[in-house]
Amino acid sequence: MSNISRRINILRQALTSDKNKVAFLLGAGCPLSIREKDEPLIPDIAGLTQKVCEQLDDEKIKKIRNGIDLSNGKDATIEDILSRIRLLIDAIGESNFEGLYKKDLTEMEKEICEQITSVVDKELPNRITSYHNLVSWISGIPREHPIEIFTPNYDCLIESALESKNVPFFDGFVGSRNAFFDLHSIENEEFPSRWVRLFKLHGSVNWWIDDSGKVFRGISRKDNNNKQMIYPSHLKYTQSRRMPYLAMQDRLSSFLSIGQSVLVTNGYSFIDQHLNEIIMQRLSSNPRAVCFGLLYDNIEKYPEALECARRTTNLHLISRDIAFFAGEQNDWEEETDKKYSYFIEQEDGKTKCKIGDFTIFSQFLLKQTGDYKMEGQGEN
Repeated sequence: MSNISRRINILRQALTSDKNKVAFLLGAGCPLSIREKDEPLIPDIAGLTQKVCEQLDDEKIKKIRNGIDLSNGKDATIEDILSRIRLLIDAIGESNFEGLYKKDLTEMEKEICEQITSVVDKELPNRITSYHNLVSWISGIPREHPIEIFTPNYDCLIESALESKNVPFFDGFVGSRNAFFDLHSIENEEFPSRWVRLFKLHGSVNWWIDDSGKVFRGISRKDNNNKQMIYPSHLKYTQSRRMPYLAMQDRLSSFLSIGQSVLVTNGYSFIDQHLNEIIMQRLSSNPRAVCFGLLYDNIEKYPEALECARRTTNLHLISRDIAFFAGEQNDWEEETDKKYSYFIEQEDGKTKCKIGDFTIFSQFLLKQTGDYKMEGQGEN
């Protein structure tokens, strides 16, 4: 059996030690913590796929989905569909695929990106949210090393929260109206510690690439040929198109490679094998690095996370029903310490830990600053 308060104290000490570099990996589960009229502000990948596909031509999308072979037996997501279309665009030449020519596929790619944007390009509600709590923790504790945030999400919720709290951040782009991607600045370690470093691993709704191959962040007019840079499929892209993604993945790799590094994942289900490999390789090569995987549900829902944790002892998992620390899995024992009662509950006579919920985790962080407010209280 495992004690919740003991495991959470290990996490707390790792986050508060000034000797440690700290980073967060915020996955698709984090926007689900914000609900409007009983609906998540932004859906998960399954919900996003459904919403986007409802707006597409049934026959065309069926032709693309039928050509996708997923070894895990799962349904194709909108990311799989986008990857397939981009592969066909690169390979098709003057021929066609099931009656779809390069022009048709290019239009489909653009339409999918536009539909994704319509679903995920949302503003934070005018109240305290999990994102605001995270940013309050970041700004409320002086530190030697800057906080780094990695996310595969395309939305701009974390940017909105940072701006609302006047927390400066660097996201790889420099400029104002059409900020340009600057690789040199990404590789520069001389940022002040109060500057958050934000790396969007799968692109963003406000990233674009123009006809010349220049990547920029900003607003693109509808009367030009700029393409949105949403989700890298790791396929046959030009080097300029791949560069922002590769540079930001390199930052994740670099963060875990050197010194006492603490990575906390939340809302991340460990289903992205490419990111998993980066995390596993660096944890294995740097015994001073540690990753805490905070999981929303019971461990049976995350077989990929469990597989990763069995490969390296410095990946610790905290799920609703178990703790997996240093290669050992244990159920939660009954908790008597009332200090952490807000993320502990009883279900069918068993103790459950709720810190994998981004709402609860952000409240846990805020409690460390002495400025604790429950989500939904007050205005920003």
